[in-house]
Amino acid sequence: MSDSTKNTDLKSAGPAKSDDDITVVHLMRHGEVENPEGILYGRLPDYHLSELGRQMADRVAEHLSSRDITHVVASPLERAQETATPIAKAHGLDLDSDERLIEAGNVFQGKTFGVGDGALRNPDNWKHLVNPFKPSWGEPYVEQVVRMMGALDAAKDAARGHEAVCVSHQLPIWTVRSFVEKRRLWHDPRKRQCTLASLTTFTYQGDKIVSVGYTEPARDLVPAHLLAGGKKGAKQPQGGKAFGA
Repeated sequence: MSDSTKNTDLKSAGPAKSDDDITVVHLMRHGEVENPEGILYGRLPDYHLSELGRQMADRVAEHLSSRDITHVVASPLERAQETATPIAKAHGLDLDSDERLIEAGNVFQGKTFGVGDGALRNPDNWKHLVNPFKPSWGEPYVEQVVRMMGALDAAKDAARGHEAVCVSHQLPIWTVRSFVEKRRLWHDPRKRQCTLASLTTFTYQGDKIVSVGYTEPARDLVPAHLLAGGKKGAKQPQGGKAFGA
């Protein structure tokens, strides 16, 4: 075999794997969504970033502009695609989609969710709340972990030795982080550390996750009541509810 043939074969094989490779995968939650009616939009189409959400996306793109990002991928939902676009553009990359990064399924999708004025007022919906450990109202936590770990591994392989950004949604991000950090998967939704436009960062050595980090580059743009660890009773803006999943 000639030297030129050997070189061609090596290039077609993709990045060489090594147990010493350091690869960073940033799992980002999308920015604020235009949703004045407070609908639990889940996987419904046509929910786009608000003007504030676009500012959040631009802020994170600026924050990551000096990083060694070679791969950007997002959930197929519009809010995730729109959040990822300025990041991909800043690095001269095509934006890929991965269905595994999509929002968690939820039977209350398309409804408002509350006791006094939402889906919980209807007794027919109570049967969906019998098992919070699964959970019985939506996609099982274990299934979320399986698909999200697959998406992270794919991004790690695509950016091996460099960095990748994956834009997803709050519940799948928090669920896979809980799994990696060996916490129980069922939890109080109010205690998720996954603010709008935040970055949950997984560092790999070879194929093994060796650390998990969390940052909020757009923190000053996020309404106070939506911040991770936001104070109870913080005033919400008029004209809508917060369902920024």
